[in-house]
Amino acid sequence: MIETASLVDQYGHGVLTTELGLGTFEARLGGTVPAAPGTTFFDTQTGVAVRRWCPPLLGLEPHCTPARYLARRRELGSLEVSRRLLRATGISTYLVDTGGAGSPGTAGASDELAGAAETAAMGAARSRETVRLELLAVRAAATADGVGAFLAGLAEAVHTAAASAVALSAAATTRPGLALDPEPPGPGEVRGAAGRWLAARGSVSGSPVGPVGGPVGGPLLDPVLLRHLHWTAVGTGLPLHLETGGGTDAYGLAAATAGIGGPLVLRDTYPYHRDAARLTGLFPQVHADLGSVLSRTGAGAAMVLAEMLESAPFGKLLFSTAARGLPELHLVGARVFRAALERVLGGWVRDGAWSVADARRVAGLIAAGNARRVHALTDD
Repeated sequence: MIETASLVDQYGHGVLTTELGLGTFEARLGGTVPAAPGTTFFDTQTGVAVRRWCPPLLGLEPHCTPARYLARRRELGSLEVSRRLLRATGISTYLVDTGGAGSPGTAGASDELAGAAETAAMGAARSRETVRLELLAVRAAATADGVGAFLAGLAEAVHTAAASAVALSAAATTRPGLALDPEPPGPGEVRGAAGRWLAARGSVSGSPVGPVGGPVGGPLLDPVLLRHLHWTAVGTGLPLHLETGGGTDAYGLAAATAGIGGPLVLRDTYPYHRDAARLTGLFPQVHADLGSVLSRTGAGAAMVLAEMLESAPFGKLLFSTAARGLPELHLVGARVFRAALERVLGGWVRDGAWSVADARRVAGLIAAGNARRVHALTDD
């Protein structure tokens, strides 16, 4: 048995603190387009995994119907469900990205999501905060009078966040598959981009403060501002979590920052996980998050994990749930990860290719040790 006594969830968001209806819950299971006619997002690997792992913790049989599960969920209440599911994950520390519930590249915060401290309390665990850079830009813009004030406020906000955050996060690209210029933009470029963005925000009549790059709900679209955020983060020395739209989106930045700044952690790499694994072997500061890779593949997670282990050094892979909104996703992330580790590393032990000691040591690194080292977690 390949045991992992505790896990460090190196990337996830808070859980929803409101009661959920059937449609809202199903939408939170994933997907950016509507489910096919006659189906729901329960008809995915993630949906099946939820029905396998979560019902017993609510007093139901595994694989019960979605309607029965959600009825029981409403009966218990969202707070009790969150407590039961989070405390069954075996996660000792949550690194909570407080960038809100938007898609990669957005910075819209949601008052419905629990923060880092509240998540820790529900899960009877510790927590630290990963701060979203785009959200800092939104806040700086909301109070700035002109370009100079905005850029000064943004620099101060990043400096302040870096004093307490465990990491910073940002999108690695403006859209999937498009790599950014890896070099830092010049002061004139940054001022010009900031001016255009502030003017565009001011032209959205009646719109509340929204994500960088446009009205509420839009992603950061200006590549100059995004590059500026990247290099500002590099200057702090903190780990920078990059949400990638493709397997090689972060190659240029990885090459440009080799030997300077802090670690780069590639997130949301599936289905380009092989490319991400390869980058971890090319650059000393690059690491890869397993959350989106395993949580989306469910019963097939062992095969995908084995693919990552083919080329990634074992000290470069970090467990996460990549969960957002639903505590079910935290539980599924943890259970799928442990099951995949057992099938892959346990299988190699049973075949005689690995020793039990080596398998357990590597499992411990991926489950928690690597995240503790990368994020300098000394209190876990």
